[in-house]
Amino acid sequence: MENGDQFTQFSDAKYECLLFDLDDTLYPLNSGLSKEVSKNIQEFMIEKLGIEEKVPELCISLYKIYGTTLAGLRAIGYDFDYDDFHSFAHGRLPYDRLKPDPVLRNLLHSLPIRKLLFTNGDMAHATRALQRLGLEDCFEGILCFETLNPNKETVVDEAAGSVVFDIDQFMSSLNSDIDLPKTPIICKPFEEAYKQVFEIANINPQKTLFFDDSVRNLQAGKSVGLHTVLIGSSQQTNGVDHAFESIHNIREGLPELWDAIGKLENVSYSEKVAIETSVRA
Repeated sequence: MENGDQFTQFSDAKYECLLFDLDDTLYPLNSGLSKEVSKNIQEFMIEKLGIEEKVPELCISLYKIYGTTLAGLRAIGYDFDYDDFHSFAHGRLPYDRLKPDPVLRNLLHSLPIRKLLFTNGDMAHATRALQRLGLEDCFEGILCFETLNPNKETVVDEAAGSVVFDIDQFMSSLNSDIDLPKTPIICKPFEEAYKQVFEIANINPQKTLFFDDSVRNLQAGKSVGLHTVLIGSSQQTNGVDHAFESIHNIREGLPELWDAIGKLENVSYSEKVAIETSVRA
């Protein structure tokens, strides 16, 4: 995008990149899709993994500890095909609840700054959601599960999963000698996910605004240098630079993004005048 290149080259530009989460950020929580995802994941755990007890509680615990339930399930010893998991979690979603958002589309297109999507979800889900919202051409690229986990083996190992770490015992135990197993999955809110995204997409975090509905994701982003914007609440907290009830509030809340466009236009006009003057001379 030509204007985007000019913007990033403008020495006074505070931001060179806008990094957006997808779910409950580009569309509101009241769409109900997040609840449907949780329901689908729990059904996957029951039907595909044979987990019978305390499934909702386990789902929440793994999400809190490992960033995503998928990452947690892998950590504690369950082996499964990632595509199968994503198909079960996202493939059955009622995407018709998402409607085109021309207001957001116009806001995004009015900003000549790099815009990237950064989600823990899979590419198929991100693509389908963006298409439903009418935002499929608003982003330079999508950084998703496959981006950060490109070489992760998805073929089920029949020998794996025979020993499953008891996360309930860990959560209820005061014995510090018990070590949490690590997950092979890279995802928000862990530092490695952000560092990989910076490298893959050539992002300077000090000149990037990060939009997410998760405070812990934002706090993690803040710790690695990002400027942070909470979406879904106007209540600021540690690690959050700005907080808006809706993504639609960014124009009023971040006027400097649009002010910079005026500066860019003035610079472009000055350059044009200088060129015309030199030619006439």
